[in-house]
Amino acid sequence: MWYRYTSGIYTDLGAKKLREMLFNNTKITGLFCFENRKTIFEGVHRSFKFVILTFEKEGKTEKFPAAFMRQDVKELQEFPKNNGLPISIDLVRKLSPDSLSVMEFKNELDFHIADKMTKFPLLGEKVEDKWNLELHREFNMTDDAFLFKKKPEKGTLALYEGKIIHQFTHIFAEARYWIDEREGRKALLKRNEVDKGQKFDYQNYRLGYRDVARNTDIRTMIAGILPPQIFAGNTLVLADPFPKLNELLFVCAVLNSFAYDFIIRQKVTAHCNMFYVYQTPVPRLTKNDRSFNDIVQRAAKLICTTPEFDELAQEVGLGSHQQGVTDETERAKLRAELDGMVAHLYGLTEDEFSYILTTFPIVNATVKEAALEAYRNFAPMFAESERLALTH
Repeated sequence: MWYRYTSGIYTDLGAKKLREMLFNNTKITGLFCFENRKTIFEGVHRSFKFVILTFEKEGKTEKFPAAFMRQDVKELQEFPKNNGLPISIDLVRKLSPDSLSVMEFKNELDFHIADKMTKFPLLGEKVEDKWNLELHREFNMTDDAFLFKKKPEKGTLALYEGKIIHQFTHIFAEARYWIDEREGRKALLKRNEVDKGQKFDYQNYRLGYRDVARNTDIRTMIAGILPPQIFAGNTLVLADPFPKLNELLFVCAVLNSFAYDFIIRQKVTAHCNMFYVYQTPVPRLTKNDRSFNDIVQRAAKLICTTPEFDELAQEVGLGSHQQGVTDETERAKLRAELDGMVAHLYGLTEDEFSYILTTFPIVNATVKEAALEAYRNFAPMFAESERLALTH
Protein backbone atom coordinates (compact mmCIF):
# COMPACT_ATOMS: atom_id res chain seq x y z
CA MET A 1 0.00 0.00 0.00
CA TRP A 2 1.15 3.56 -0.56
CA TYR A 3 -0.02 6.93 0.69
CA ARG A 4 0.94 10.56 0.20
CA TYR A 5 1.47 12.68 3.30
CA THR A 6 3.17 15.85 4.46
CA SER A 7 6.40 15.42 6.44
CA GLY A 8 4.45 15.55 9.71
CA ILE A 9 3.79 11.82 9.26
CA TYR A 10 7.34 11.03 10.37
CA THR A 11 8.06 14.02 12.65
CA ASP A 12 5.01 15.42 14.45
CA LEU A 13 4.06 14.29 17.93
CA GLY A 14 0.42 13.96 16.88
CA ALA A 15 1.36 11.15 14.47
CA LYS A 16 3.25 9.13 17.10
CA LYS A 17 0.56 6.44 17.46
CA LEU A 18 0.41 6.04 13.69
CA ARG A 19 4.20 5.58 13.55
CA GLU A 20 4.03 3.07 16.42
CA MET A 21 1.40 1.10 14.53
CA LEU A 22 3.43 1.19 11.31
CA PHE A 23 6.63 0.07 13.07
CA ASN A 24 4.96 -2.76 14.99
CA ASN A 25 2.24 -4.00 12.64
CA THR A 26 3.45 -3.39 9.08
CA LYS A 27 6.53 -3.82 6.95
CA ILE A 28 7.53 -0.33 5.76
CA THR A 29 9.04 -0.60 2.28
CA GLY A 30 9.85 3.05 1.63
CA LEU A 31 9.66 6.63 2.92
CA PHE A 32 10.39 9.18 0.19
CA CYS A 33 10.26 12.91 1.04
CA PHE A 34 10.52 15.68 -1.54
CA GLU A 35 10.30 19.47 -1.38
CA ASN A 36 8.13 21.60 -3.64
CA ARG A 37 11.18 23.58 -4.85
CA LYS A 38 10.32 23.01 -8.51
CA THR A 39 6.66 23.96 -7.95
CA ILE A 40 5.31 20.49 -8.58
CA PHE A 41 2.16 21.62 -6.83
CA GLU A 42 1.14 25.13 -7.87
CA GLY A 43 -0.10 27.41 -5.12
CA VAL A 44 1.89 25.50 -2.47
CA HIS A 45 4.93 27.13 -0.85
CA ARG A 46 8.22 25.98 -2.39
CA SER A 47 9.62 24.84 0.97
CA PHE A 48 6.61 22.60 1.70
CA LYS A 49 7.41 18.90 1.94
CA PHE A 50 5.49 15.89 0.69
CA VAL A 51 6.01 12.23 1.55
CA ILE A 52 5.35 9.01 -0.30
CA LEU A 53 5.03 6.19 2.24
CA THR A 54 4.74 2.54 1.19
CA PHE A 55 4.20 -0.46 3.44
CA GLU A 56 2.93 -4.03 3.48
CA LYS A 57 0.16 -5.12 5.83
CA GLU A 58 1.17 -7.31 8.78
CA GLY A 59 4.73 -8.05 9.79
CA LYS A 60 7.08 -5.78 11.73
CA THR A 61 9.61 -3.14 10.66
CA GLU A 62 13.21 -3.44 11.88
CA LYS A 63 14.60 -0.98 9.34
CA PHE A 64 13.29 0.74 6.23
CA PRO A 65 14.72 2.65 3.24
CA ALA A 66 14.23 6.42 3.25
CA ALA A 67 15.17 9.50 1.22
CA PHE A 68 14.76 13.05 2.50
CA MET A 69 14.84 16.61 1.14
CA ARG A 70 14.75 15.49 -2.49
CA GLN A 71 13.82 18.10 -5.07
CA ASP A 72 13.31 15.96 -8.17
CA VAL A 73 10.34 13.60 -8.06
CA LYS A 74 11.95 11.58 -10.87
CA GLU A 75 14.29 10.13 -8.22
CA LEU A 76 11.27 8.19 -6.97
CA GLN A 77 11.64 5.91 -10.01
CA GLU A 78 15.02 4.69 -8.68
CA PHE A 79 13.99 4.59 -5.03
CA PRO A 80 14.90 2.67 -2.95
CA LYS A 81 17.33 0.66 -5.06
CA ASN A 82 19.80 3.49 -5.80
CA ASN A 83 19.07 6.25 -3.30
CA GLY A 84 17.53 4.67 -0.22
CA LEU A 85 19.18 5.09 3.19
CA PRO A 86 18.39 2.29 5.67
CA ILE A 87 16.85 3.72 8.86
CA SER A 88 17.03 1.56 11.98
CA ILE A 89 13.98 1.54 14.26
CA ASP A 90 16.34 1.05 17.21
CA LEU A 91 18.04 4.38 16.48
CA VAL A 92 14.66 6.09 16.01
CA ARG A 93 13.68 4.93 19.49
CA LYS A 94 17.01 6.01 20.94
CA LEU A 95 16.87 9.51 19.43
CA SER A 96 13.14 10.08 19.94
CA PRO A 97 11.89 7.80 22.73
CA ASP A 98 8.81 9.89 23.48
CA SER A 99 7.66 10.85 19.98
CA LEU A 100 9.32 8.25 17.71
CA SER A 101 10.11 11.07 15.27
CA VAL A 102 12.29 10.06 12.33
CA MET A 103 15.28 12.31 11.72
CA GLU A 104 15.99 13.43 8.17
CA PHE A 105 19.23 11.57 7.57
CA LYS A 106 20.67 12.23 4.14
CA ASN A 107 23.53 9.72 4.20
CA GLU A 108 25.42 7.22 6.36
CA LEU A 109 27.55 9.95 7.94
CA ASP A 110 24.45 11.75 9.21
CA PHE A 111 23.39 8.48 10.76
CA HIS A 112 26.81 7.87 12.34
CA ILE A 113 27.14 11.37 13.83
CA ALA A 114 23.63 11.32 15.29
CA ASP A 115 24.27 7.91 16.84
CA LYS A 116 27.56 9.16 18.31
CA MET A 117 25.93 12.20 19.91
CA THR A 118 23.31 10.07 21.68
CA LYS A 119 25.87 9.16 24.36
CA PHE A 120 24.72 12.38 26.05
CA PRO A 121 21.38 12.56 27.88
CA LEU A 122 18.38 13.97 26.05
CA LEU A 123 17.18 17.35 27.31
CA GLY A 124 13.88 15.83 28.40
CA GLU A 125 15.64 13.44 30.80
CA LYS A 126 15.88 14.41 34.47
CA VAL A 127 19.50 14.11 35.57
CA GLU A 128 20.40 14.12 39.26
CA ASP A 129 22.83 16.81 40.45
CA LYS A 130 22.79 18.52 37.03
CA TRP A 131 20.80 21.36 35.50
CA ASN A 132 17.53 20.35 33.87
CA LEU A 133 15.43 22.11 31.26
CA GLU A 134 11.70 22.81 31.66
CA LEU A 135 9.98 24.53 28.72
CA HIS A 136 6.70 26.42 28.57
CA ARG A 137 4.87 29.23 26.80
CA GLU A 138 3.58 32.41 28.44
CA PHE A 139 0.97 34.46 26.51
CA ASN A 140 -0.97 33.25 23.50
CA MET A 141 -0.87 35.70 20.59
CA THR A 142 -4.53 34.97 19.77
CA ASP A 143 -6.30 34.09 23.01
CA ASP A 144 -4.58 36.83 25.04
CA ALA A 145 -4.72 39.53 22.36
CA PHE A 146 -7.19 41.57 24.45
CA LEU A 147 -4.30 42.33 26.83
CA PHE A 148 -2.03 43.74 24.13
CA LYS A 149 -1.44 47.45 23.74
CA LYS A 150 0.07 48.88 20.55
CA LYS A 151 2.02 51.61 22.33
CA PRO A 152 4.06 51.57 25.53
CA GLU A 153 2.35 53.26 28.45
CA LYS A 154 3.18 53.81 32.09
CA GLY A 155 3.25 50.46 33.86
CA THR A 156 3.47 48.34 30.70
CA LEU A 157 6.10 45.78 29.79
CA ALA A 158 7.16 44.76 26.28
CA LEU A 159 5.72 41.57 24.83
CA TYR A 160 8.44 39.65 23.03
CA GLU A 161 7.77 37.44 20.01
CA GLY A 162 10.12 34.93 18.45
CA LYS A 163 11.22 37.28 15.67
CA ILE A 164 12.43 39.87 18.18
CA ILE A 165 15.38 37.76 19.33
CA HIS A 166 18.27 36.16 17.50
CA GLN A 167 21.23 34.08 18.55
CA PHE A 168 22.89 35.78 21.55
CA THR A 169 20.81 38.95 21.20
CA HIS A 170 17.46 40.10 22.58
CA ILE A 171 17.13 43.17 20.35
CA PHE A 172 17.02 41.81 16.81
CA ALA A 173 13.72 43.61 16.14
CA GLU A 174 11.37 46.05 17.90
CA ALA A 175 8.43 44.97 20.05
CA ARG A 176 4.94 45.36 18.54
CA TYR A 177 2.92 45.03 21.72
CA TRP A 178 2.99 45.84 25.43
CA ILE A 179 1.04 44.47 28.41
CA ASP A 180 0.10 46.29 31.57
CA GLU A 181 2.18 44.58 34.26
CA ARG A 182 -0.69 44.30 36.74
CA GLU A 183 -2.98 42.78 34.10
CA GLY A 184 -0.19 40.48 32.98
CA ARG A 185 0.43 39.23 36.51
CA LYS A 186 -3.26 38.59 36.98
CA ALA A 187 -3.40 36.57 33.76
CA LEU A 188 -0.39 34.49 34.83
CA LEU A 189 -1.78 33.59 38.24
CA LYS A 190 -2.64 29.94 38.67
CA ARG A 191 -6.16 28.91 39.66
CA ASN A 192 -7.02 30.05 43.21
CA GLU A 193 -3.65 31.83 43.47
CA VAL A 194 -3.55 35.38 44.87
CA ASP A 195 -1.04 38.04 43.83
CA LYS A 196 0.90 38.81 47.00
CA GLY A 197 3.82 40.40 45.21
CA GLN A 198 5.55 37.03 44.72
CA LYS A 199 8.28 36.79 42.10
CA PHE A 200 7.08 35.60 38.70
CA ASP A 201 9.17 34.01 35.96
CA TYR A 202 9.14 37.20 33.86
CA GLN A 203 11.14 38.95 36.59
CA ASN A 204 14.14 36.67 35.97
CA TYR A 205 16.70 36.19 33.21
CA ARG A 206 15.27 33.51 30.95
CA LEU A 207 16.27 31.43 27.96
CA GLY A 208 13.95 31.72 24.97
CA TYR A 209 14.04 30.29 21.46
CA ARG A 210 12.04 30.87 18.28
CA ASP A 211 9.18 28.47 17.70
CA VAL A 212 8.88 29.23 13.97
CA ALA A 213 11.82 27.50 12.32
CA ARG A 214 12.62 25.36 9.29
CA ASN A 215 15.54 23.09 8.55
CA THR A 216 15.97 24.97 5.25
CA ASP A 217 16.60 28.31 7.02
CA ILE A 218 20.08 29.72 7.61
CA ARG A 219 19.81 28.40 11.19
CA THR A 220 17.08 26.33 12.80
CA MET A 221 17.67 26.82 16.53
CA ILE A 222 17.71 30.52 17.42
CA ALA A 223 18.06 31.06 21.17
CA GLY A 224 18.72 34.12 23.30
CA ILE A 225 18.52 35.34 26.89
CA LEU A 226 15.65 37.64 27.86
CA PRO A 227 16.32 40.30 30.49
CA PRO A 228 13.93 40.62 33.45
CA GLN A 229 10.66 42.54 33.11
CA ILE A 230 9.77 41.09 29.70
CA PHE A 231 6.63 39.16 28.79
CA ALA A 232 6.63 36.65 25.91
CA GLY A 233 4.15 35.43 23.31
CA ASN A 234 3.75 31.81 22.27
CA THR A 235 6.11 32.14 19.27
CA LEU A 236 8.91 32.43 21.83
CA VAL A 237 9.31 29.20 23.80
CA LEU A 238 10.70 29.82 27.27
CA ALA A 239 12.72 27.80 29.76
CA ASP A 240 11.94 28.00 33.45
CA PRO A 241 14.42 30.31 35.25
CA PHE A 242 17.75 28.68 36.06
CA PRO A 243 18.87 28.90 39.72
CA LYS A 244 22.46 29.25 38.49
CA LEU A 245 22.93 31.90 35.82
CA ASN A 246 26.24 30.48 34.58
CA GLU A 247 24.38 27.29 33.61
CA LEU A 248 21.80 29.42 31.79
CA LEU A 249 24.57 30.91 29.65
CA PHE A 250 26.10 27.51 29.02
CA VAL A 251 22.81 26.13 27.69
CA CYS A 252 22.34 29.15 25.42
CA ALA A 253 25.84 28.65 23.99
CA VAL A 254 25.25 24.97 23.24
CA LEU A 255 21.82 25.49 21.66
CA ASN A 256 23.23 28.15 19.32
CA SER A 257 26.10 25.94 18.14
CA PHE A 258 26.39 24.32 14.73
CA ALA A 259 26.79 20.91 16.38
CA TYR A 260 23.47 21.17 18.23
CA ASP A 261 21.71 22.74 15.25
CA PHE A 262 22.79 19.77 13.12
CA ILE A 263 20.69 17.50 15.34
CA ILE A 264 17.60 19.68 15.78
CA ARG A 265 17.30 20.64 12.10
CA GLN A 266 16.92 16.98 11.17
CA LYS A 267 13.79 16.84 13.31
CA VAL A 268 12.13 20.21 12.57
CA THR A 269 9.83 20.93 9.64
CA ALA A 270 8.03 24.25 10.29
CA HIS A 271 8.02 24.64 14.07
CA CYS A 272 10.69 23.94 16.69
CA ASN A 273 8.25 22.26 19.05
CA MET A 274 9.19 21.56 22.65
CA PHE A 275 9.16 17.80 22.15
CA TYR A 276 11.83 18.12 19.44
CA VAL A 277 14.07 20.05 21.83
CA TYR A 278 13.43 17.64 24.68
CA GLN A 279 14.65 14.82 22.45
CA THR A 280 18.02 16.28 21.56
CA PRO A 281 21.23 15.16 23.31
CA VAL A 282 23.21 17.84 25.17
CA PRO A 283 26.29 17.55 27.45
CA ARG A 284 25.19 18.52 31.00
CA LEU A 285 28.33 20.40 32.04
CA THR A 286 28.43 22.35 35.33
CA LYS A 287 30.98 24.64 36.96
CA ASN A 288 33.30 21.80 38.00
CA ASP A 289 33.66 20.49 34.45
CA ARG A 290 36.52 21.46 32.16
CA SER A 291 35.64 24.05 29.49
CA PHE A 292 32.44 25.07 31.29
CA ASN A 293 33.73 28.46 32.43
CA ASP A 294 35.47 29.15 29.11
CA ILE A 295 32.15 28.65 27.34
CA VAL A 296 30.20 30.71 29.90
CA GLN A 297 32.57 33.68 29.72
CA ARG A 298 32.38 33.84 25.92
CA ALA A 299 28.59 33.58 25.98
CA ALA A 300 28.44 36.33 28.62
CA LYS A 301 30.46 38.70 26.42
CA LEU A 302 28.05 38.09 23.54
CA ILE A 303 24.88 38.46 25.60
CA CYS A 304 25.67 41.10 28.23
CA THR A 305 25.94 44.17 26.01
CA THR A 306 23.25 46.45 27.51
CA PRO A 307 22.56 47.70 31.07
CA GLU A 308 19.67 45.21 31.49
CA PHE A 309 22.30 42.49 31.75
CA ASP A 310 24.50 44.07 34.42
CA GLU A 311 23.21 41.76 37.15
CA LEU A 312 23.82 38.72 34.97
CA ALA A 313 27.30 39.95 34.03
CA GLN A 314 28.20 40.51 37.67
CA GLU A 315 26.84 37.11 38.71
CA VAL A 316 29.02 35.21 36.22
CA GLY A 317 32.16 37.27 36.83
CA LEU A 318 32.09 39.51 33.78
CA GLY A 319 31.56 42.70 35.79
CA SER A 320 29.03 44.68 33.77
CA HIS A 321 27.69 45.15 30.25
CA GLN A 322 30.67 47.42 29.57
CA GLN A 323 32.79 44.27 29.33
CA GLY A 324 30.40 42.84 26.77
CA VAL A 325 31.48 42.74 23.12
CA THR A 326 29.65 44.75 20.47
CA ASP A 327 32.32 44.86 17.76
CA GLU A 328 31.07 42.53 15.02
CA THR A 329 34.52 41.16 14.19
CA GLU A 330 35.20 40.27 17.80
CA ARG A 331 31.71 38.81 18.22
CA ALA A 332 32.28 36.60 15.19
CA LYS A 333 35.53 35.37 16.75
CA LEU A 334 33.80 34.55 20.05
CA ARG A 335 31.03 32.68 18.25
CA ALA A 336 33.53 30.68 16.21
CA GLU A 337 35.35 29.72 19.40
CA LEU A 338 32.09 28.59 21.00
CA ASP A 339 31.28 26.48 17.95
CA GLY A 340 34.72 24.88 18.04
CA MET A 341 34.51 24.09 21.74
CA VAL A 342 30.97 22.68 21.61
CA ALA A 343 31.97 20.43 18.69
CA HIS A 344 34.75 19.04 20.91
CA LEU A 345 32.29 18.57 23.79
CA TYR A 346 30.24 16.30 21.54
CA GLY A 347 33.38 14.30 20.72
CA LEU A 348 33.24 15.14 17.02
CA THR A 349 36.29 14.52 14.86
CA GLU A 350 37.54 17.26 12.56
CA ASP A 351 36.10 15.45 9.54
CA GLU A 352 32.72 15.07 11.25
CA PHE A 353 32.57 18.72 12.26
CA SER A 354 33.71 19.78 8.79
CA TYR A 355 30.88 17.73 7.31
CA ILE A 356 28.33 19.25 9.72
CA LEU A 357 29.33 22.72 8.53
CA THR A 358 28.61 21.71 4.91
CA THR A 359 24.99 21.01 5.91
CA PHE A 360 24.44 24.76 6.44
CA PRO A 361 24.57 25.90 2.78
CA ILE A 362 23.21 29.42 3.40
CA VAL A 363 25.76 30.26 6.12
CA ASN A 364 28.62 32.45 4.90
CA ALA A 365 31.73 30.40 4.08
CA THR A 366 33.96 32.62 6.22
CA VAL A 367 31.80 31.87 9.28
CA LYS A 368 32.17 28.13 8.73
CA GLU A 369 35.90 28.41 8.06
CA ALA A 370 36.36 30.35 11.31
CA ALA A 371 34.46 27.71 13.29
CA LEU A 372 36.57 24.92 11.82
CA GLU A 373 39.79 26.82 12.51
CA ALA A 374 38.68 27.36 16.11
CA TYR A 375 38.01 23.64 16.40
CA ARG A 376 41.59 22.95 15.29
CA ASN A 377 43.00 25.51 17.74
CA PHE A 378 41.20 23.92 20.69
CA ALA A 379 42.11 20.35 19.73
CA PRO A 380 45.29 20.19 21.90
CA MET A 381 43.41 21.52 24.95
CA PHE A 382 40.62 18.97 24.64
CA ALA A 383 43.06 16.15 23.91
CA GLU A 384 44.88 17.00 27.16
CA SER A 385 41.58 17.10 29.05
CA GLU A 386 40.71 13.63 27.78
CA ARG A 387 44.18 12.37 28.75
CA LEU A 388 43.84 13.73 32.29
CA ALA A 389 40.35 12.28 32.59
CA LEU A 390 41.70 8.82 31.70
CA THR A 391 44.49 9.04 34.29
CA HIS A 392 42.19 9.97 37.19
